[in-house]
Amino acid sequence: MTAEPHGDGRDESASERADRNWDELMQELRVTQTGAQILTGFLLTLPFQQRFADLRPDQVAIYLVLVALALAATALVVAPVSLHRVLFRRRRKPELVSAANRLAQVGLLTLALVITGTALFVFDVVAGRTTALIAAGLAVVVLLGLWVLLPRRLGRT
Repeated sequence: MTAEPHGDGRDESASERADRNWDELMQELRVTQTGAQILTGFLLTLPFQQRFADLRPDQVAIYLVLVALALAATALVVAPVSLHRVLFRRRRKPELVSAANRLAQVGLLTLALVITGTALFVFDVVAGRTTALIAAGLAVVVLLGLWVLLPRRLGRT
């Protein structure tokens, strides 16, 4: 297979491009996976804290939704590794990269929900519902700015 320019100035074959894209995606997921696992671990320890029994029913419901989302986020960002194991050496790298990219996107969205919800939960327990709603709103603004708007702006320049 001959190398072809791909619009980004690189002379690489489709196979080399798929390998590079896979490597870059795995680097990104290593960072994301660590964050998701730390947040999940934090949430899983809370029921064993003395103050957990003092939570209102709505706070317990928020907590349980957060745990479910955190587990889902962790599963989503780890799933590409499982896909790789199944598809390894089957010459399906482009499909693997595409599927892993989609899983990473959904995983990041789920992680954003967990981060926002955790801000809501912690601020609700510590400072009350009004402060919690403000904190969650700020989390949404920061995440949208850093994870959506900034990359789009940089992509246009």
